Amino acid sequence: MTDRPKTPDSVPQTANAMWGGRFAAGPDAIMTAINASIGFDRRLYAQDIRGSRAHAAMLAAQGIISTNDAEAIREGLLTVLSEIEAGNFPFSEALEDIHMNVESRLKDLIGAPAGRLHTARSRNDQVATDFRLWVRDQCDAAITGLQALITAALAQGERGADWVMPGFTHLQTAQPVTWGHHMMAYVEMFGRDLSRFQDARARMNESPLGAAALAGTGFAIDRHATAQALGFDRPMANSLDAVSDRDFALEFLSASAICAMHLSRLAEELVIWSSAQFRFVTMSDKWSTGSSIMPQKRNPDAAELLRAKIGRILGATVALFTVMKGLPLAYSKDMQEDKEQVFDAADTLMLALAAMTGMLSDLTANREKLEAAAGAGFSTATDLADWLVREAGLPFREAHHVTGALVALAEKKGCDLPDLTLTEMQTGHPAIDQSVYSVLGVHNSVASRQSYGGTAPDQVRAQIAGWRERTAKWHEKG
Repeated sequence: MTDRPKTPDSVPQTANAMWGGRFAAGPDAIMTAINASIGFDRRLYAQDIRGSRAHAAMLAAQGIISTNDAEAIREGLLTVLSEIEAGNFPFSEALEDIHMNVESRLKDLIGAPAGRLHTARSRNDQVATDFRLWVRDQCDAAITGLQALITAALAQGERGADWVMPGFTHLQTAQPVTWGHHMMAYVEMFGRDLSRFQDARARMNESPLGAAALAGTGFAIDRHATAQALGFDRPMANSLDAVSDRDFALEFLSASAICAMHLSRLAEELVIWSSAQFRFVTMSDKWSTGSSIMPQKRNPDAAELLRAKIGRILGATVALFTVMKGLPLAYSKDMQEDKEQVFDAADTLMLALAAMTGMLSDLTANREKLEAAAGAGFSTATDLADWLVREAGLPFREAHHVTGALVALAEKKGCDLPDLTLTEMQTGHPAIDQSVYSVLGVHNSVASRQSYGGTAPDQVRAQIAGWRERTAKWHEKG
């Protein structure tokens, strides 16, 4: 192995000029590979150019650069943007990242004025701004996706507001509920997800631009102007925090992980419900596949894949927490590892939201199967116990014991509770009379659950109406 040349004359052409005179030799190929981020951070191009345009306009307004230079920069950046969007941009790994790739191309296009763009700015506040803008856009996309999903779930709930089905605990039949009530449970979950993304967006809507490397700048910049130009509510108040904060990405990932968990739970139910043993739902052909060897199979592959997506998103969340957990202030190169995790999680979440929206929109709930299963497994036993408390005056614990004995009798006879004769019922307690049968049907059971948030069809429709008002406001806002 020969020694690597160390003289300035031997600096390779790939040496990054932004390092200036501090380094005599260019980076080793392996160092270049580990240091470069252009392979993934090119996704920030639109945000990078937007931030640079706002920065240049502010510099001109403050008299820090000339109006002519600012105009040349603006036009040059628009050209760069069009080249990237057309797929004609020459990305270079030697230039490390999207920021230097854009600036280098800008210099090719407009010459010396390009060198003035980085005045009063560092790559630290530049990347913090770009990434924050990108994540903010993803929050908006997640909010839109969740609104569509909630709308699809509402349609399912409205269609089956009074369709009875078994409610489960421990995946065992518990009490009758309605299909609408079950769907509305997911509406509530996705509604919380929606609010988490809205909250995260509001909290992250502060601008790091102008914090420079870590200490601010001696130039008379106007951070409020650039914040306003980029749609931020205000500049971040502390320059150290501005360049080192990645809470906004962690909040986005955390909200994404919780949302993906909810999607996974619903996907699991769709897998179970679409099985031959349940037949509660029928998945459309769009979201099902066949078997290469078993012609009768109809596999819920889309739901199964969606069920697994939580793994990628949760993994990204843990990865970024691990990157950030031990970093001293302010910026460290470790933070370059933030983007790939967030990019992948955002892509995964948007795909999962779109897939679940499609599945729910095309899903057919089988009302007859749901109703047939609703009364199985002694699902109205609690109604009997409640009747004994309400009508016979028994303490609930005694009513529970009496009901358990009657369930055992029905189980021994191979029938359900409503099939027991009145004489058989009275072996449990002599106060039982003919009116007990009015509470033992599944429709009577769900209709009686009139407490706020209960499964009674009237309550379900009231919940749906409230959500319909909210969705109408979404559509009004566009």
